[in-house]
Amino acid sequence: MSKRLIGAAGLGLAFALGGAGAAFAADPLKVGVLATLEGTYTVLGEDGVRGFNVALKKFGGMAGGREVEVVIGATDASPDSAIRAARKVVEQDKVDIVIGPLSGSEGIAIKDYAKTQPQVTFINGISGAQETTYVDPAPNFFRFNMDGAQWSSGIGEYIYNEKGYRTIATIGEDYSFIYTQVFGLVLEFCGLGGEVTERHWVPLGTKDFASIIAALPEDVDAIYLGLGGGDAVNFLNQYLQAGGDAALVGGTIMVDQTVLSSKGPAKKALIGTPASGPQADSWDDPKWQAFVKAYQDAFPPDKRFPSPSLLATGYYNATTAAFTVLDDIGGDLGDGHVKFRAGLAALELDAPNGMIRLDENRQAVGTNFVTEVVEDADGNLVNQLVKIIPNVRQTLGVDPAVFKTIGAPGREVPECRKY
Repeated sequence: MSKRLIGAAGLGLAFALGGAGAAFAADPLKVGVLATLEGTYTVLGEDGVRGFNVALKKFGGMAGGREVEVVIGATDASPDSAIRAARKVVEQDKVDIVIGPLSGSEGIAIKDYAKTQPQVTFINGISGAQETTYVDPAPNFFRFNMDGAQWSSGIGEYIYNEKGYRTIATIGEDYSFIYTQVFGLVLEFCGLGGEVTERHWVPLGTKDFASIIAALPEDVDAIYLGLGGGDAVNFLNQYLQAGGDAALVGGTIMVDQTVLSSKGPAKKALIGTPASGPQADSWDDPKWQAFVKAYQDAFPPDKRFPSPSLLATGYYNATTAAFTVLDDIGGDLGDGHVKFRAGLAALELDAPNGMIRLDENRQAVGTNFVTEVVEDADGNLVNQLVKIIPNVRQTLGVDPAVFKTIGAPGREVPECRKY
């Protein structure tokens, strides 16, 4: 059995329901799911598929009156792996719909690939690079999650006005999603008068952070950590061993359950860390609490996190959007998916983490949450709600004409100034 099948089979439910569809339905709906089940972000991809499975269970393994047959495409967060997986599920397995991918640069690659496969509808899993939908979007690619810059909405204002930080340095993984996260942070923080003195970048999958830790400045108010998965855990362990004690600001995936639930004591260094993103673990909204319970009930405690990660939420929302519209149109994918795509574009998704609608580029406009990491009564680390920011658009409140002049997120873009 290949590594891909071992990783996917371990997630269980998707294959159980998908197999049932293949066995008993004359005309199953074939859905390809792309997720990072190899490499640094494996733990993220596994929870993304859990979120897909929660939605699949909610709909009883059916969509538009058709049994759902699931084909998993494993990736490793690289664009090449995403394209290979997409080609497999689209060109060999002949899926009708693709849900995914997870990582930022994968999303850009899949957006471009989607243009070559007009017969298939692509619904983003949770990848968050800005360019995926903002630059030359694909007409058959839909994203029901905000991008990384939208997920940074509110954190710059919070650390400037509430924490009193005036100077920060950043460290982040050297690829498009973290560029997008830092883009949103810099735009807001520097627009208020803050200064980002240094930006450090490390390759995805870095094992040894010694040289970066040694280079971090001491004359700043805080350090922003744009790391995730294994990189986040490795950095925290090594930073504490080196005696690091700076105030921290968390990137969205730095303080996600994929890190907060990791083994070892280093994660406790994140207690008190402010961050922002598309959900807050402690939110008392009934829809959020119902989703958390559905996630918890779907898997044994040792096969999930105490609370769904943002990856689970993203894949759940993408799948719910797809299956809701398919139910509304009776599963009609004729005439080039015209009814399906029109339904997706017009959908207002009453998601567990707030209302989501799509803009003219089929990009989510949604709700963001400013949070701080706390330890709950059960000893789990969670993101406690501080502030809710509704209706966050991709242009982040900047005049659209001005926003276009800033340029694509990069190592030094945007400049640290007011736009």
